[in-house]
Amino acid sequence: MALLELFRCQMAALALPPGRALVAVSGGPDSVALLDLLVQTRDTHGLDLVVAHLDHGIHPDSARVAEQVAALAVSYHLPVHVGWLALGPAAGETEARAERYAWLETLRSSLGASLIITAHHADDQVETVLMRVLGGSGPAGLAGMASVRGEVVRPLLSFPRADLLQYLEETGLQSWQDPANADPRHLRSWLRHQLLPMLRHRLPDVDSKLQRISTQAGRDRAAWDSVLDALPDLDFAAESEAISVAATSLGGYDSALAQAVILAAARRAGCQLGPSRVGRVLALVKSGESGSRVPLGGGWIAELAFGRLRIGRNVQPSKRSPWALEGQSGRGSWGGWSLSWTVATVPDRQERTGMSAWFTLNPLTVRGWSPGEKLRPLGGTGRRLVVRCFQEVRVPRSRRVSWPVLAQAQEIIWIPGVCRSDTLVPAPGTEALRVDAEHP
Repeated sequence: MALLELFRCQMAALALPPGRALVAVSGGPDSVALLDLLVQTRDTHGLDLVVAHLDHGIHPDSARVAEQVAALAVSYHLPVHVGWLALGPAAGETEARAERYAWLETLRSSLGASLIITAHHADDQVETVLMRVLGGSGPAGLAGMASVRGEVVRPLLSFPRADLLQYLEETGLQSWQDPANADPRHLRSWLRHQLLPMLRHRLPDVDSKLQRISTQAGRDRAAWDSVLDALPDLDFAAESEAISVAATSLGGYDSALAQAVILAAARRAGCQLGPSRVGRVLALVKSGESGSRVPLGGGWIAELAFGRLRIGRNVQPSKRSPWALEGQSGRGSWGGWSLSWTVATVPDRQERTGMSAWFTLNPLTVRGWSPGEKLRPLGGTGRRLVVRCFQEVRVPRSRRVSWPVLAQAQEIIWIPGVCRSDTLVPAPGTEALRVDAEHP
């Protein structure tokens, strides 16, 4: 069967959700072949394709390559977005990769796209698994790349590089050969052009064996991921870029099982842990010290709070300046939060811990909070510390720092989802300003 038809079958098997999808096109043969294959199979996948190219500013010909990619996109009548960086010729492959994915994710979010499609193929998978073997990776890392992981889709993982090059030759498509891909200073290039050829000479089936390792490790990784939902006493819960589990149950597991669960849970959040950090997280659980935290590197943190272990991003306080709710309707943001407001009828009863609240028509400001601030809880007595309000609804300390509050003058009148004050409460059945908050 021709490569085009095999690709069509692969896209049908992936059953991707319809919508807008970014196609990461470097201008190299793999990504050019991917773009053409996606265009030729639009009747199968039905995706709204958008070409994305990032000029890293590493190679002197990069501007010309960006122009070629843009022209290719135009020839397919596809929109194209080109980004520019100035990493310089000394930039390493790890830095370039991190910058590329950060740019793609930002673009995906801004365009409302649901997917990022990349051109990683079977040879890339072999190289990835070998790199991880040499780097001492654990079983989960040896699974290599997944065809679909989060928003990233890699439909070419079963196709070898040679088949893609042949497809380009048959279609007459032109591509750019990045000299960095043959530079032995880069680990992947050294593996590709020096180590793997020697291994293939001695072990002709080394590629299939490495792919077998990837498949077996992938099954193992998927099984542990399923365990998170299969253990009822674990009480697994997912948030945006964070997870939490019942610490008491986890602490009662055999050490090996507990560490495997921690690894799987962290992966679900997007955090990759090594053996030493997993050990630190387990020690944190065993300590039972609520409020204790352990840094995990890469902006991640493990925290023990209210009987739960939470692994998530180490959120920093929002640096935004306070802003006012202007007019009778509108929308704004604070960190990852979204707040909207409109005039609406006041219900008979407001919830103290609700994500919606009604206020008399007064000037209101969205801002951060400071230690020592207080408010008067709706239906309560006296004034209560904001931090005490967070504790009452079991908000971990790591999440409080970026939490917005609504204030009138200097007085806090609402902590969304935590505590409504007894200030500016309108009468039921009247028209007032309704404010809705959406959690990140």
